[in-house]
Parts: sequence; C-alpha cells; structure tokens
Amino acid sequence: QVELLESGGGLVQAGGSLRLSCAASGRARSTYVMGWFRQAPGKEREFVASISWSTGMSYYLDSVKGRFTISRDNAKSTVYLQMNSLKPEDTAVYYCAGSPMRQYSRLSSEYDYWGQGTQVTVSS
Repeated sequence: QVELLESGGGLVQAGGSLRLSCAASGRARSTYVMGWFRQAPGKEREFVASISWSTGMSYYLDSVKGRFTISRDNAKSTVYLQMNSLKPEDTAVYYCAGSPMRQYSRLSSEYDYWGQGTQVTVSS
C-alpha cells in the first residue's frame, strides 16, 4: 500500500516561490504516474501537473505552464512541485496523488492514492 505525505506549503507574497514535496512510502509497482492537484474553497479539485516515475515525462495545467515545474527523485521516492511567480489565484490546498495510468492522467478519478494536502496561500 502506498502512503503519501505532502510538505512545503506556506504563505508567500505574489511573485514569490515555494517548493512542495511529496514523500511516498511503499510504492506499488502499479503506480506509474504521480500528480499534483489543488482545491480552493468553493471550487472543484483541479489537476496541476503530473510526472512519470520511469520516463520523467511531465504535463501541466495551462495556467501554470512556465511557472511551475514538477520533478521526481526516484531514489528518495519523492515528487516535487517548484512554484514560481505565484499569483493569488494559486491559493489552494495542494495534494499529491499516485495513478495506475501508464503515461498521463489529469482526472482525479484515475488516481488511487492521495496525501492529506498542504496549504498554499499567496497574498496580493
């Protein structure tokens, strides 16, 4: 069974940066893709980015392209989300998740394992 733990959230001013970490333990062989999602109050959970454990191929929500970078450290079983040029609209609880999809998934229903979330707040 896979357990995920997010960290690195906090309060920053617009234009600032944060790096989120997601430590995975007991990774199942069927977990091929890791993703980041976020959910703001009163809004639906949305896909932010994903990465393949094996190839490192990554995908992003259009609104974060050029600002966010997803990466992984296979030896540490850890996934990161580097967030630069943060905007107030990026404020949300950020979740990491694992998916059995082979290459790409942007649907929350395709992810089997979820962390507890970490709060990111961007002030104007």
